[in-house]
Amino acid sequence: MPAVRNVLVVGGGAAGAATAILLAEGGVSVDLVDLKPDVAALGSGITLQGNALRVLRQLGVWERVKAEGYEFDTLGLRAPDPAGTLIAELTDIRTGGPDLPATLGMYRPALARILIDRATAVGAKVRFGVTPVTLDGTTVTFDDGSAATYDLVIGADGLRSWTRRRLGIGVEPQPVGMGIWRTFTKRPASVTRTDLYYGGPAYIAGYCPTGADTLYAYLVEDVRDRSGLSPEEALATMRELAGAYHGPWDEIREQLTDPARVNYTAFESHVIDGPWNRGAVVLIGDAAHSCPPTLAQGAAQALEDASVLAELLLREDALTDDLWGEFTARRLDRAKTVVEASLQLARWQLAHERGDVPGLMARIAHLVAEPA
Repeated sequence: MPAVRNVLVVGGGAAGAATAILLAEGGVSVDLVDLKPDVAALGSGITLQGNALRVLRQLGVWERVKAEGYEFDTLGLRAPDPAGTLIAELTDIRTGGPDLPATLGMYRPALARILIDRATAVGAKVRFGVTPVTLDGTTVTFDDGSAATYDLVIGADGLRSWTRRRLGIGVEPQPVGMGIWRTFTKRPASVTRTDLYYGGPAYIAGYCPTGADTLYAYLVEDVRDRSGLSPEEALATMRELAGAYHGPWDEIREQLTDPARVNYTAFESHVIDGPWNRGAVVLIGDAAHSCPPTLAQGAAQALEDASVLAELLLREDALTDDLWGEFTARRLDRAKTVVEASLQLARWQLAHERGDVPGLMARIAHLVAEPA
């Protein structure tokens, strides 16, 4: 018998949907609620490293993800010069194993849809536009007037986690000092992998192919309050910043014509340095830890949380201190190491220090290549 019979998952992002899939497949009754009215996620594209793909295969969605995304195994480094000169081409470690690509880019809302579709198909009860309003032990009331008692409540409700605050955990995401412009647009034939440009007016100018004819592109700058810009002004600002970068960026910039495709986000980071559960309520994903996307490990770490938590809940026959101790032992140090490394890359850039970027990236790649 699993350690739990009925579970509430708060949040329908990667961590929540993945946990719902695995538990429902294991015979657990799962309710998943999300305050958004629909599965569509904010944002443009997402970069998934091999260790994320390993979990997606476990979830039974790898073939669909592969069909909708774009695989690649190398990383390019380019100069912010008038030619966008290619400085180096690095072969990435296949952190998900030799039979999975090193990296896959895809449209973020498409990934969200795939995961929710799978959760529904295996029996999870999914309700959008619903959010908890009270939490008393594991008895939950919702804003639609319903209430239920669960064996376990899983808070996978993101950076601004309602569950985390309801538990009285005072850890909140802190600003990193950087902001990122993102857009989703047509992919030029010349873009077949991620290339990164370091230097120029942005700390990083990069892009990632997300499908047969799409990509997302991004520019990282000192964080600013961009909230007062109209969509048209935001587009113009991103185009102006992108004007310093060439090579494939010249083709990408010509496609930057839709204001609705541009968004700006400030980098934030946190980690709960200790057990992520309080009794039979546990936090995972961005509710428990977050990092700037300098290593593209945010979604991967959330998916690993889901995989490990579901494994333990299905393997054990009760929620014991030993179960929570093993969950903490397997997830806390690994997630903290990824968060700290992501922050170190940001600190080097903010301080205009060279740093051992290849060494740090290789160290994290070898870490996450090991199963969580």
